[in-house]
Amino acid sequence: MATTTAIPSTKISGGSFLLEERKVDEVFTPEDFTEQHQLIGQTAEEFAVNEILPNAEKMEHKDFSVTRDLLKKAGEPGLSGDEIPETYGGLEMDKVTAAVIADHIAKYAGFATTWGGHTGIGTLPIVYFGTEEQKKKYLPRLAAGEIVGAYALSEASSGSDALNCRARAQLSPDGKHYILNGEKMWITNAGFADLFTVFAKVDGEKFSAFLVEKTFPGFSIGAEEHKMGIRGSSTCPLILNDCKVPVENLLGEIGKGHVIAFNILNVGRFKLGAMCVGGARLSLENAIAYAKQRKAFSKVIADFGLVREKLANMATLIYVGEALVYRTVGMMDVALNEVDKAGADAAKETRKAIEEYAVECSILKVWGSEMIDYVVDETVQIYGGYGFVEEYPAERAYRDARINRIFEGTNEINRLIITGFLLKRAMSGQLPLMPAIKKLMDEVLAGPGLGEDLEGPFLGVSGVADAEDGPTEGRGVSGDCDRHDASVSLTSHGQDRIGGEKDHCGSCRGRHAAHATGDPAAPGEA
Repeated sequence: MATTTAIPSTKISGGSFLLEERKVDEVFTPEDFTEQHQLIGQTAEEFAVNEILPNAEKMEHKDFSVTRDLLKKAGEPGLSGDEIPETYGGLEMDKVTAAVIADHIAKYAGFATTWGGHTGIGTLPIVYFGTEEQKKKYLPRLAAGEIVGAYALSEASSGSDALNCRARAQLSPDGKHYILNGEKMWITNAGFADLFTVFAKVDGEKFSAFLVEKTFPGFSIGAEEHKMGIRGSSTCPLILNDCKVPVENLLGEIGKGHVIAFNILNVGRFKLGAMCVGGARLSLENAIAYAKQRKAFSKVIADFGLVREKLANMATLIYVGEALVYRTVGMMDVALNEVDKAGADAAKETRKAIEEYAVECSILKVWGSEMIDYVVDETVQIYGGYGFVEEYPAERAYRDARINRIFEGTNEINRLIITGFLLKRAMSGQLPLMPAIKKLMDEVLAGPGLGEDLEGPFLGVSGVADAEDGPTEGRGVSGDCDRHDASVSLTSHGQDRIGGEKDHCGSCRGRHAAHATGDPAAPGEA
C-alpha cells in the first residue's frame, strides 16, 4: 500500500532555497495531495475526533491503559505503521502521508506526543538501522501497536549535549551480553513502553545504541514526572543497573550511535512541525467559535477589529507553517523515490536522502514550535478570563504548546544546526553559497555603474539626469553626490522635495560635517 508523490518530480538540493527560485510545479502543496493522501487524512481526522478527543480527560489523568488501547486501534488502519515497510507489517507510505497523519493526530497534544514517540523516534531506528532479525522480531508488533516503542537519549547532565552521556556499556566476560549502567531522563512513553532505543558508550568511549526490552534484568523505570503540559503522555526516567542486553540487540555499529540519533531526530522534527500546524489549527478553530458567540457591548467580539486582526494573524502563520511542512516533505519524497529499495545500500541511501533536508527539518521545528506558541497565546487572549480556566480548551493548549520548543532538540540547538549545516555544505561545495556571497560583495563594493537605469521613485522623473549627461541643475553642487545623484533632492543639494529638510547621503554628509567643523577626519567618520 506504499504511496508515491507524483508532484513535484524535480529533485531539489537541501538548503538551495537560499540561492534558487523554484517554479510552481516544483513545490509540493496540500493541493497536490493524491486521493490516497486525502483518504488517509480523513481516516486520521475521524480517528482523532471519534477516538482520541473523547478519551482526552482519561489520558490527562494518567489512565495509560486507554493510551495503549488507542495505539492498538491506530494500528488497525495503519496509523501506527505508516513508515514501516510492508514486509514487516507496515504500510510503507511516503513522508507526505506521515506529515498528513501527524497533522490530524495533533488534536490532543498528550496523545500526539505518545504517538510520535512510538511511531517516529521509537520505531524508525529499527526501520533504518536494524538488522533483518531485529526488524522481523520487533517491527510487526510495533506496527500493530502490540508493543510500544520509546527513545532514550537524554540524561540529567546531557540533554542538548547528547554525546556527553554518562551511560556505559561493557561487554560481558562470556561475550553474550552488554552490561549497561546509567540513567536516562525525560523519556516519553517510559511508563508503559515495551522497547527502548537506549544510547550508551561502549567502554566509556564509543557512543552506541541498543534495543532494550523492559523485561531485561537490571532495567527499571523511575517515577512519573509531574509536568506543566502534555500531561496525557508518560514521562519517566530509566534506571540501568547492570542491565543485561544481548549482543544481538546492538543497533547499528559500535561507535556510530550519533548517526542513528541525529538522523532519527531529523524525521522527528518535520513530524513535530506538522503536529504544531495541526494543533495551532485546532486552537484557531476554537478561538473563532468562541469569538462568534461571546458578546460584549451588545455585539459578538468577532465583530471587533482587533479580534479580527488576531484571528487573521493566526491564520496567516498557520498557512505559512503548512506550506513549509509540505514543501519540505515533498522534496524529501522526490529524493526517496530515487532510492532502490531492493538495493544493498537502500538503508544508507534512505538516510542520506533524509539528511539532505536536515536544515529544512530544523527550520520546520523552530518555526512550528514558535508559531503555535503565538497562536495559543492569542487564543487565551481572545477567551479572556475564560482562557485561564481549565474547563476551556485554551488553557490546556497553552500549557501543552510550551514543550515544543524544548524536545526534538531545543530551538537554540536547531538554530545552530541550521547555520552549521548550511556553512558545512557551502564549504564542501555542495551548496554554492560562497560564490554567491562573493558575487554579492563584489556588487556592493563596486557600487552603481555609469549609465545604469534608475529604479524606484525617481524612475522617469523629469530633472533627474543620467550619469553620463554630466552635472545638471538637479544634481548636487561642488561635485557632491556624483554617484548618488538619483537619491538626493531634485532642487537644491540634499534638500527633501516634500519637507525641505536636508537628507544627505553618507558621503556628502561627511563632507558637510568637515566643512562645518574644519575637522578633516569627519568624512571618514561619517
